[in-house]
Amino acid sequence: MSTAPDNEASPDLAAVASGDRRAFLGKLAAGAGSLALAGSALTIPDILAAQPRAAEQAAPQSSNWLANLRGKYKQMVDAYEPNDGFPLAFAYTFLVTQIAGEPHGEVVVLRHMATPLALDHAVWKKYKIGESIKVDDPATKRPAVKNPFYKAAPGTLLVDDMGIDKLMAKGVIFGACNVALHSLSAKFAANAGVTPEVAAKEWLAGIIPGITVIPSGTWGVNRAQQAGCTYCTGGG
Repeated sequence: MSTAPDNEASPDLAAVASGDRRAFLGKLAAGAGSLALAGSALTIPDILAAQPRAAEQAAPQSSNWLANLRGKYKQMVDAYEPNDGFPLAFAYTFLVTQIAGEPHGEVVVLRHMATPLALDHAVWKKYKIGESIKVDDPATKRPAVKNPFYKAAPGTLLVDDMGIDKLMAKGVIFGACNVALHSLSAKFAANAGVTPEVAAKEWLAGIIPGITVIPSGTWGVNRAQQAGCTYCTGGG
């Protein structure tokens, strides 16, 4: 069996060694392009392509994102999947189990496939989001045609106060991943019969008032932890 000489590297490794990282990443993305991350609709090329534009557009909004975060006890919920709304339930649980009078703060980062939770009812209906991300309306047990976690009818959620609007009223800070907003809006543009460009504009316009669009979800997870939050996974 013949072997390559010791001084002969593979083309990919040679590209990296010579500093041609862009070529290497291009090959990596091309090879992994058909693999959806964690079985979701987002692929590696989707995310890489959306990052520079998304970060630039979200930066002005996110500069003071955590300005109102206060308290000795601070937690961030990393919501990367809808998980039947449990990321919101975790945030609610953190709030209600604090000792009265103890200062505390809560952050929820909506990223990856949980990002559409940041959108209003009209966007959910037009883009068939419930069907697309496999989220059922707790009231009808069918694919949601509105955001089931925003302004929900009493008694439809595990706890009424875990709704996004109720949590924000209690001071919970929400951030929505702009990279996922661009990637998913492009994926689901055909559901509404529009172009990806139109979809991106409509999704950004349909963000629930009070939720801040941040450059990326991973950026938000990092910034919240730097601001003193402990980490809580949203599960999935």
